Amino acid sequence: MARREDLIEVCNQIATISPYIRFVGVIDEHGTLIAYKRRDELAPLLDKKDTKYQFSHIAIKTDLESFFDENLGEIEFVWEEREKVQIISFAIGKNRIWVSIDKMVVRSEVLRIVDACLPIAKKFH
Repeated sequence: MARREDLIEVCNQIATISPYIRFVGVIDEHGTLIAYKRRDELAPLLDKKDTKYQFSHIAIKTDLESFFDENLGEIEFVWEEREKVQIISFAIGKNRIWVSIDKMVVRSEVLRIVDACLPIAKKFH
């Protein structure tokens, strides 16, 4: 498992990929945020309680998804489009890198972000 300092570095590296990245966090298997980087000028879209619920949801979902790994292979990334934000996530062992991106970004930019994040995630997997 990666050290906390390594996970902070993951967040810092990913945050510099694009000015459209709002937030990068690493969530452990229990839903605890263990490292993060937020774009300074932005207010969070979720309050503290909802953030905790979101990260708990990610942990539960990651655990459930692992049941299919043997047959389908491990998840490389997941991309969600929501009304207010786009989210991509990557696995680092039992941890999950969670990246929120401005909604109005063109899809080619999101794909560029994904392509730049994958080697970073795999380096610490």
